Amino acid sequence: MTRTAQELLDAVTAELAPDPAANPLVPRVADGTANRSAITALALEQRSVIPADRRSFLHLAARSADAGEAECEAFFRTLAEGETLAFERLDALVAACGVDKTDADSYEPRAGCQAYPAYVAWLALNGAPADVVLALTANFAAWGAYCATLARALPDHYGFSDEACGFFAFFAEPAPDLERQALAAVGAGLGRGLDTTGSALRYGKLLQRYEAMFWETLADPARGL
Repeated sequence: MTRTAQELLDAVTAELAPDPAANPLVPRVADGTANRSAITALALEQRSVIPADRRSFLHLAARSADAGEAECEAFFRTLAEGETLAFERLDALVAACGVDKTDADSYEPRAGCQAYPAYVAWLALNGAPADVVLALTANFAAWGAYCATLARALPDHYGFSDEACGFFAFFAEPAPDLERQALAAVGAGLGRGLDTTGSALRYGKLLQRYEAMFWETLADPARGL
């Protein structure tokens, strides 16, 4: 039986959903027991993650355009625009962590945290655009939930202002336009007869693992050096 784009997205998202207890850091931020240094490292790592992901999404948009996959192009351009908006909110978060620009610029990113954007860059070069749309959309569900928790917990337990939490609040907000674009991209892929299950699931599983590695490294830096 042929599945619709919505059914496929729902199935892949459900299959790739992480164990709620698997993240070693976000629950500790939620109850106020996480060390502030881990929150600072999270903010500083994102100064490298966000620009890298933006460039990857722009490359995927260009590849999609070259292949005549307009729906995928629109999805990736929207993602790139979102990364630009998110990056604009990072300075307030870094400042709230007590880090000035000189120290932020001299920060050495951790390999365990940068494995995720490195793999997104690999996907930008090697993944079929419709497969990457599917894998990323499934992964974003977990990331958005983590950000929603952080946006609530940081003011309550660490005294962060709403402005300082704007980065996390941005990703926690629903994105109906992006969801519609993802459905259109996956639907167009199915219409072209593409098998967007095998590769997309492999991509999604690796994204999920690299996402977990990101949080594990923040919670225990020695694991991600």
